Amino acid sequence: MKHLIPLLLIAAPAFAEEPVIENVVITKTGTATYRFSVTISHPDTGWEHYADGWRVLDMDGNELGMRVLHHPHVDEQPFTRSLSGVTIAAGTSEVQVQARDLPAGWNEGTTIVTLPTD
Repeated sequence: MKHLIPLLLIAAPAFAEEPVIENVVITKTGTATYRFSVTISHPDTGWEHYADGWRVLDMDGNELGMRVLHHPHVDEQPFTRSLSGVTIAAGTSEVQVQARDLPAGWNEGTTIVTLPTD
């Protein structure tokens, strides 16, 4: 059993890197609706470790929309995926975007973005 611990420590750095939000493009699509195109980079290794989602949060941390990523992007880095129909309350000027990976879960940090005015 004592030989297992060093092996786990060697494997741990492979899962240490969080998904990085490289870019967010926001398009206003209606009176209170938006389309988010989010570019993420992450060292996906396969089904056991990959960026598996991102979400839009208001500044209080309430989820406004979520994009599930259904498969690894091992050979496509960085990659961009979009989410339409995100409803945001009038008067809101900023929201947060947060990425997630399997197996670690949601990043601790978020990326704050400004909504377009028109």
